[in-house]
Amino acid sequence: MRSEKVGKICAEIADAHELKMRGEMSREDFETFKSEHKKRLPVFLFHASFPNGRRISADAVPSGLSIFDLDHISTLSIPQLRTSEKSEGGDDDGHDSLENVLKALKERGCIGKSFSNLPYLFSPSSPIALIHISPSCEGLRFVFRLPEGMSLSDGQKWFAGQLGINDYDVCVKDYARCSFAVPEDYILYMNEEKLFESPSNSPAPSSSPERGRAPIRSLEDKQGDYCKSSSNRALPLSGELEGAGGKLEAFRGIPYARIIQVWWEHTGGEPAQGERNIRLYSLAVNIRTICDNDPELICRLIPTFGLPDAEVRNIVHSACKEQPKGMTRLMREVLLACSGKDVSPLGDSGEEGEPVDHKSHSTSLLLKPEMLRGAIGLRESIQNIPAKMRFPVLCSILPLAGAYADGVEVKYCDGKRMRLGLLSVITGPQASGKSACKDVLDVWLRQMNEDDAEARSKEEEWRQERKNRKANEKAPSDPQVLIRNVPVTISCSTLLKRLKNSRGHMLFSFGEELDTLRKTNGAGSWSSKYDIYRLAFDNGQWGQDYNSDQAESGLVSVAYNWSILGTYGALRKCFGRDNVENGLSSRVIISEMPDNSFAPIEVYKEITDSQYESINKAVNLLRSSTGFIDTPRLRKTIGQWVEEKRLEALQKADIVMDTYRKRAAVIGFRCGVIFSLLAGKETKTCLAFARMMADYVLEGQCHVFGEILMEQVKGNNEASEYNSVNQNVFQELPASFENRDVQRLRPEITPGNLRVILFRWKNNGWIEKDGERWRKKLSSF
Repeated sequence: MRSEKVGKICAEIADAHELKMRGEMSREDFETFKSEHKKRLPVFLFHASFPNGRRISADAVPSGLSIFDLDHISTLSIPQLRTSEKSEGGDDDGHDSLENVLKALKERGCIGKSFSNLPYLFSPSSPIALIHISPSCEGLRFVFRLPEGMSLSDGQKWFAGQLGINDYDVCVKDYARCSFAVPEDYILYMNEEKLFESPSNSPAPSSSPERGRAPIRSLEDKQGDYCKSSSNRALPLSGELEGAGGKLEAFRGIPYARIIQVWWEHTGGEPAQGERNIRLYSLAVNIRTICDNDPELICRLIPTFGLPDAEVRNIVHSACKEQPKGMTRLMREVLLACSGKDVSPLGDSGEEGEPVDHKSHSTSLLLKPEMLRGAIGLRESIQNIPAKMRFPVLCSILPLAGAYADGVEVKYCDGKRMRLGLLSVITGPQASGKSACKDVLDVWLRQMNEDDAEARSKEEEWRQERKNRKANEKAPSDPQVLIRNVPVTISCSTLLKRLKNSRGHMLFSFGEELDTLRKTNGAGSWSSKYDIYRLAFDNGQWGQDYNSDQAESGLVSVAYNWSILGTYGALRKCFGRDNVENGLSSRVIISEMPDNSFAPIEVYKEITDSQYESINKAVNLLRSSTGFIDTPRLRKTIGQWVEEKRLEALQKADIVMDTYRKRAAVIGFRCGVIFSLLAGKETKTCLAFARMMADYVLEGQCHVFGEILMEQVKGNNEASEYNSVNQNVFQELPASFENRDVQRLRPEITPGNLRVILFRWKNNGWIEKDGERWRKKLSSF
């Protein structure tokens, strides 16, 4: 509160507020100005603490405090409430007494409109701990102690009654809600003893479920509630959720009641009145994938939260109309949280009983050889690799496989033809086992290196002839040899020469140190190699012209794939703001090595003769594949995937996901084409592989580059945190909402992006105009 930064930001907002009051700034401009400045303020979390490090309601430990807002009372000259001299009865810090503050608010008509309980609020037992002016200069914030056993929403209603007011901000009922810091002179009253005292008891659950309430009951209590409570019971009542066989109904040993409980924890808490229809539909759509799409079973399982039986049945039957397309990632995460291991039908788990590490995105899915069934060479490449390292090894192979298949052309979902350009960065701490990628790549590179060895020998002979020729002898002609495996430190001139001599083939580089690439590409004309990499993904045109014969000149189509290993520090330096903003980050597969801190040494098996032979066959197969290859099933699968991600990003108002989903789909499609070439056809496993790779690439790009991209979107240098939690902004909104309600959930969204999101929601038929500022949802999910 005594921070110079906080004081400066709030002073700038106050100046803008004064301009608005004088008519020199429009209301819309002030809202934009205020929103941008408030993002730079630190925040307090009065409602709860979050020991797990994630600010979500499911992890909240209630503090016993609640905040209460009085908005849009700027016409009452709030600054005048701050007396220039401390009033009689004030505290030593210059804050007014609670009685003086409340009486001043009552005189100005802010409180006590319907009835008054002010004497109780003046007393030593008053629940009020803090009153301060909001950063916008247009409202007041109270912080008060909740009566024992009272929930946030009930506490709001109770405190409004104590103040004698009817209109207040009813949205303040989420444990994860934050409060912007204000300078010390904005504080009207503060009782530090009451503010920092330890709560005697956590709030008790109310009879009406509250969205965002922290979990405070045991699983057994929750299961009993689903069956016994009149508001939470399932349809129809089924004793203790027993099935026909008399046993607890479960999916793979996990009781459905437990799955539903964890579902609410992962999606922001149990639904409140006004959002029950939407939230129950979302639950039904997801849980049907583990209930055989059986509406009767789902009706028995899901709680009703007080909705009529007929309405719940209609929700469930609507959710089950279409055949399920597979388990969603969110449901897989819920099952993972329930069991400690991934139990998805795709088999995305480690060895039996092995917990899945979530420290890096690469370990949220573990690759099993059967997921590559039919793809000769790929499956054999990962069989001897430890489970958690298989994805990085696979991602290092795919660009080389794409380079071998350089004679293939395919048509993407948008109708454009493309080649199989792929770029991959394998990142992790030092000594994390990245060399496992090199060992497998050396086997895949053997044929290319053998061809290059002969070509390099011819080129070296030519150089020696030129060097040893006499002054009057004619220089030997350049043999223009084809060399495909080039070092990542190659100069631009030499790269242009290799591309000119490539005869339509694709070049490949493997780099063991990303930091070496960064240093060589850091200055002069070499820095343009980052532009070359972007063009390589799309097989674009690049060239240069020099007057000197000593430098290479020309124009070529860039066909160049690479795989590079590196540490996180080198990755941050290579992909700073420029290479995220210019689109290079969206063209790269990011694969993270697992965290092996304090882990025993990994034991690797040597590649067998049969595995080597399979990889050799795969290389021959890719090299012999030429011409246009039609992949209609892959196009349809990836087209569906990218549309699903568009809708998901739109619902979440997730700008990062919307940005990266497009090229993640292209990368997933190209990986699927490589699989189909090795398998000989578009199998179901091939289609699942393409979707899996698209998911993996999108998750990796969002995880590594999300914060940098959000800084670019915000257009300032303030740190922004990209949080791709399972928060669905559209579902979190009440039935009627304003623009600012969306920005409360996604404060990083700029006004321009917000307008685009609302326009898309309206075009999709999800919302309609309801008056000047409010929008009303039309459909549910």
